Amino acid sequence: MEQVVILARSFAKASKEPWEILEKAGLAVEKKHNPEPENEELVAELIGNASAVLVGVDRVGEVVFSRCPNLKVVSKHGVGVDNIDLEAARKHGVVVTNTPGANSESVADMTFALILAFFRHLPLLIERVKNKEWGSPVLGEELAEKTIGIVGMGRIGRGVAKRALGFGMKVIFYDPLVEDGGEGCSKVTLEELFEKADVISLHAPLTDETRGMINSGLLSRMKESAVFVNTARGELVDEEALYNLLKEGKIKGAALDVLSTEPPFASPLFGLPNVIVTPHVAAHTREANIKMGTIAALNIVKVLAGEEPLFRVV
Repeated sequence: MEQVVILARSFAKASKEPWEILEKAGLAVEKKHNPEPENEELVAELIGNASAVLVGVDRVGEVVFSRCPNLKVVSKHGVGVDNIDLEAARKHGVVVTNTPGANSESVADMTFALILAFFRHLPLLIERVKNKEWGSPVLGEELAEKTIGIVGMGRIGRGVAKRALGFGMKVIFYDPLVEDGGEGCSKVTLEELFEKADVISLHAPLTDETRGMINSGLLSRMKESAVFVNTARGELVDEEALYNLLKEGKIKGAALDVLSTEPPFASPLFGLPNVIVTPHVAAHTREANIKMGTIAALNIVKVLAGEEPLFRVV
């Protein structure tokens, strides 16, 4: 009986169905706690002789592939595979899969929740009421007629665009791989986007090419009244440059679900009054959890059965 190790903490959290998919396929499934996702030696030790591992943010690279010779498939419980060394996987003949589209609606929802929370001062107002303060309202801002600039027009970016259009916003986008963003969406250069947008929302994947792509030069083009939103990856952004602009009041604020180091409690961004931070939960909904778990499980079952997975990365 082939073994499957589950390291993704939220796998089958909303429903047992994904777990049952693996068991019904005749696989021995064991969920293990990984307190140090970045520690490859520990990841390798937890995988051991398993044929498959289902990972979240756990680091999987040469150390793991070298020490786990039985490993046939690494199944990502999510979309981004920046925590997996794809070249090392190819070298060792290990299949890598992911779950594109499973959390698109959830992340798009969260993106808009952050935008609304910022412009309507929800964290401040909620805290005031908890402290039994009433009155002295803070003036918020409407989204209608504002311009949102979307960086990355994939499934999530399009979901954000759909919601923005519903709020009466103007939509511009940048994506080198997409020409037509759909009705009501205009493609612009990255520089134009940062100059024109009232809200900039980041939805690009993290790759060697995109790491640090949102640099000081781009950030400095933003309007003083603009808000920066990131529900993609913290490593896409020069956070020092973002911090300096926010601290000096050169941009209005930021709403961040992701940072380059998590938890981000040591980050200076964390303490700024014009920054909202949530704990990397944009994809954490019941619906997304079930879809991600189901696809991740089916990817494993298919690979171990000698079939093509639903979504192969390498």
